[in-house]
Amino acid sequence: MKGLVKIIAFIMTTLSLTGFLWSNAQATTKTPTIIMVTHGQASDPFWSIVKNGAVQAGKDMHVKVQYRAPETFDMVEMSHLIESAINQNPAGIIVSDPDPEALGPAIRKAVAAGIPVISINSGMKAAKKLGIRLHVGQDPFIAGKAVGERLKKLGRKDVICVNQEVGNVSLDQRCHGVAVGFGKKVEVLPTNTDPSETESKIRAVLSSKPAIDTIVGLNASLGGEPAVAAVDSMGLQNKVEVVSFDLSAGFLKDIVQGKALFAVDQQPFLQGYLPVSFLALNYRYKTLPAGNVLTGPSFITKKDAARVIQLSARGIR
Repeated sequence: MKGLVKIIAFIMTTLSLTGFLWSNAQATTKTPTIIMVTHGQASDPFWSIVKNGAVQAGKDMHVKVQYRAPETFDMVEMSHLIESAINQNPAGIIVSDPDPEALGPAIRKAVAAGIPVISINSGMKAAKKLGIRLHVGQDPFIAGKAVGERLKKLGRKDVICVNQEVGNVSLDQRCHGVAVGFGKKVEVLPTNTDPSETESKIRAVLSSKPAIDTIVGLNASLGGEPAVAAVDSMGLQNKVEVVSFDLSAGFLKDIVQGKALFAVDQQPFLQGYLPVSFLALNYRYKTLPAGNVLTGPSFITKKDAARVIQLSARGIR
């Protein structure tokens, strides 16, 4: 975390210099374009925060930012979007990499074309071998393991992990990490990105397996909030606890009200802001961090949630 603070401080210090130099050079210098291709639509609550960070960095660093994503979790379409980005010869490409095997060929094409690539959110372990300069995000396994260990200390007995994108390597690693940290088998409940359907599936599994006492969501809006709603509707508030990765204003309110235990924050705003800033600095000054930048995990509990709600509602946390 100290390393991240130093990097942010460096960026903020550089902004004033960048603005000065850019204001003097913009008449003769073409504004660079940075393209972000992710597996998450900008309408998704989590990815909208990533996009907000990228857009803000574009304004601060005086670069054009384009955000692209497939309409569904589609690796073939995402590969096409990366290849389309390569054809524009941008100053840099930012990618999430939920399936390195499927996206690897397109990413390697970008690297071979001499375009600097930074990965975000997912794909940390595959980044180096694909030629990606660095990764910005959290280690999903370590984050999951920390959750499992925390639940074990709290005395929880039977845990399920609600996964809205089974096959997304990063999400799968979270569930695996939870199981390792918990020290027992953790059932994975496959769902989708429809909160209503997810709530119904959670109610069904709670009815069929009454021993379950803890639900882990992998996304606050798509897993955490539906889990709280399911527990409430079944009157199981005193038996089943809910925790979730990532934040949403609704889930933070659930934490404040005692309906959920905690959330795991990976700071998606930084996952959008930092890579755009890094690529802008690389374009102008040939500078990049020497290694990956971790943006999480950190735990948001009842004592922290209230102060974070307003920022979450603004699309920052």
